[in-house]
Amino acid sequence: MEEEPLAMFVSGDDDPEKVGKRKKSEELRSLWRKAIHQQILLLRMEKENQKLEEASRDELHTRKVKLDYEEVGVCQKEVIITWDKKLLNCRGKLRCDMEDIYASLKEGVPKSRRGEIWQFLALQYRLRHRLPTKHQPPDISYKELLKQLTAQQHAILVDLGRTFPTHPYFSAQLGAGQLSLFNLLKAYSLLDKEVGYCQGISFVAGVLLLHMSEEQAFEMLKFLMYDLGFRKQYRPDMMSLQIQMYQLSRLLHDYHRDLYNHLEENEISPSLYAAPWFLTLFASQFPLGFVARVFDIIFLQGTEVIFKVALSLLSSQETLIMECENFENIVEFLKNTLPDMNTSEMEKIITQVLEMDISKQLHAYEVEYHVLQDELQESSNACEYSEPMEKLERANSQLKRQNMDLLEKLQVAHAKIQTLESSLENLLTRETKMKSLIRTLEQEKMAYQKAVEQIRKLLPADALADCESLLREMTCIPNNKAQTGSKA
Repeated sequence: MEEEPLAMFVSGDDDPEKVGKRKKSEELRSLWRKAIHQQILLLRMEKENQKLEEASRDELHTRKVKLDYEEVGVCQKEVIITWDKKLLNCRGKLRCDMEDIYASLKEGVPKSRRGEIWQFLALQYRLRHRLPTKHQPPDISYKELLKQLTAQQHAILVDLGRTFPTHPYFSAQLGAGQLSLFNLLKAYSLLDKEVGYCQGISFVAGVLLLHMSEEQAFEMLKFLMYDLGFRKQYRPDMMSLQIQMYQLSRLLHDYHRDLYNHLEENEISPSLYAAPWFLTLFASQFPLGFVARVFDIIFLQGTEVIFKVALSLLSSQETLIMECENFENIVEFLKNTLPDMNTSEMEKIITQVLEMDISKQLHAYEVEYHVLQDELQESSNACEYSEPMEKLERANSQLKRQNMDLLEKLQVAHAKIQTLESSLENLLTRETKMKSLIRTLEQEKMAYQKAVEQIRKLLPADALADCESLLREMTCIPNNKAQTGSKA
């Protein structure tokens, strides 16, 4: 037909054979087109699948590289199952029993789920503790912060190569790890204008990035800094860090007097060895497996954990530190030998930290530090204002006593609040159980009523009358017994 277009006019259109051939050719053409389209779609799908497979391979590879560290303690399969159940509650934003969480944390945390578990612990903390509005961070998204420029850019770039230089994820110069770390530190420096950027924060951010994405790490960094209060030690005045060093020296004085005296004789203050521990949360000097376990407990118990870890580390190596005779040997031991621990030693320290409770002592030492600072200021001004200062000192001492009494009362009140919260949780669980029981009883009642109605339908009228008379007699008997009992 295509070769001779006049053939259609010459030959009649009503020929059934030619019409059939025409239809068959059209059908074949449509089938051919469909086959071509399907082939093109298949090729495209194959390309997309290849891209997805490559992306998943890259993601798995980066995850393996990130988690390239030796764990402290083996996590059993049962513990992993319990953590999976808890992570399901995290999606529903439900409160979990803290004692149960503590018991699970004591058993261990799976390395592959560590990032999710930290986010779960942060959520549980926020469900119980509300941060005042004046202490909350500015409400700016991570993506918006990355669009801005920071004045701390040079300092951050200099420290990128110093942060975990031996770890494969961060070792490549301006690689994926270093770029993620730069983004995270830049975003936080723009969010927290008072703190900006401090050297220790890079190690904390690095540990978070090894276990989660950039945006998740940013949220957890905000939680550590604002909710748990770690940002105080990074402020430009370093006042909080000075208080922490005083608290650590007082802990050594009260619990390990010989070690304290030995360090004092050699003029070694906690700021010489413990300041990097506190500023980097032990990440700059200690193995990553140990640091990850420390972070596990920090997300559960807060800033107190750093003191417990520092005290446990020093007490575990007390005999070896006492053997060091001079300043240089002690500093060398604390900076290089002490972090080089085996897994059994690290496990012992983690168990000690989990069992230790020094919250009251830390609070008392903080008050003591402020009192001493006030006394030093008073003594410096005593020469100029001797007579009025005596009156002020008396008034100040009275106020301090009142303050101490109020602090004790506050501690008692906090303890009462905790007990009331736990009792409230128990009551709520009982209430839910009672409601479920009532529902089941109501369902049973409905079922019994339906059964009675069916029996009434089946029984004749005479039998129903006899049954009702029997039921009345049965109900009258206990009433008569009760009346006779009351008369007697």
